[in-house]
Amino acid sequence: MTHALPQIAEHADADALSLLLSSFGLVGKSPRLIEAVEIALKVSASRGTTVLIGGETGTGKELFARGIHYHGCAAGAPFVAINCAAIPETLLEAELFGHERGAYTDAHEARPGLIESAGAGTLFLDEVGELPLALQPKLLRMLENRTVRRVGGTVERPVLCRIVAGTNVSLEAAVETRHFREDLYYRLNVVRLDLPALRDRVADIVPLAEHFMTEISARRGDAPKHIDGSAAEVLLAHGWPGNIRELKNVMERATLFASGNMIRRADVRIQRRELVSASTLGALEAGRISIPKEGKTLAEVEQEVIRLTMLLTAGNLSAAARILGISRPTLSRKMRESGLTRRSLLASS
Repeated sequence: MTHALPQIAEHADADALSLLLSSFGLVGKSPRLIEAVEIALKVSASRGTTVLIGGETGTGKELFARGIHYHGCAAGAPFVAINCAAIPETLLEAELFGHERGAYTDAHEARPGLIESAGAGTLFLDEVGELPLALQPKLLRMLENRTVRRVGGTVERPVLCRIVAGTNVSLEAAVETRHFREDLYYRLNVVRLDLPALRDRVADIVPLAEHFMTEISARRGDAPKHIDGSAAEVLLAHGWPGNIRELKNVMERATLFASGNMIRRADVRIQRRELVSASTLGALEAGRISIPKEGKTLAEVEQEVIRLTMLLTAGNLSAAARILGISRPTLSRKMRESGLTRRSLLASS
């Protein structure tokens, strides 16, 4: 059953707005957040419409996917989430599409995949940009025909679920570099929902911090704590590269170290990133990737790009991955393949 919730409008009162956002598990009042919820509500009213959710790591993509599901007419059906980067490529096909008995050595019995398991509900494909190229045509075919064939099978089974895909990298860039199929990109990008980073929601930082602090205190059985002005200044001055997830961790530490019922400046312990040295910055500004007369392989050029980007971001994998337009797991894999480590890169600077 679809939840009866107030429609957002410019004149919506604070209580109605708070109710609506909390139904998505959200806290805040920034215009970009409200706009994203408006789009999500419209999509939830449409049965089966495919959605692509973009946003940095920690901005709440799965929260929005769940919100779309539980505000829709299929709220009673399963919500199934899978991280495409967390499952080895050799297992991912069977996880998604299922397999028949005898499809491979350990397939002693038939098993439906996650697409079938979602039934008439929602399948959330997080980090869809990490979907192996070999599997992308099969997902495209499923989206076009709305049928799925298990590994080792011949029967076409109907697909009833809505597909919501999440990405923290630019799929447009991945299409340009041929790491992601253009036709699959357009199939997924029926409705686009871009989530704002926390640095673009400054008005929401302190309310979110208070929300997390209340949750953490309740979980520990502690008395509620409050944030004083000096602590709020520290929170507002930070850029929050880790977004909401980073803020939650900071508040967990703050409630642990605070004495009494007040969070003060000294309690807000933000783990700052290492700064790039002046010599490294100078080298980056002056340096270029050079191609000698004897030439340089594409792998060598890619290794040099990764090296320079990691130096520019002081070894921060997430920031470097965003600059390069790839996911953090992909960057980690490429570094392993090239024999690069964060420690060695920073030591060389």
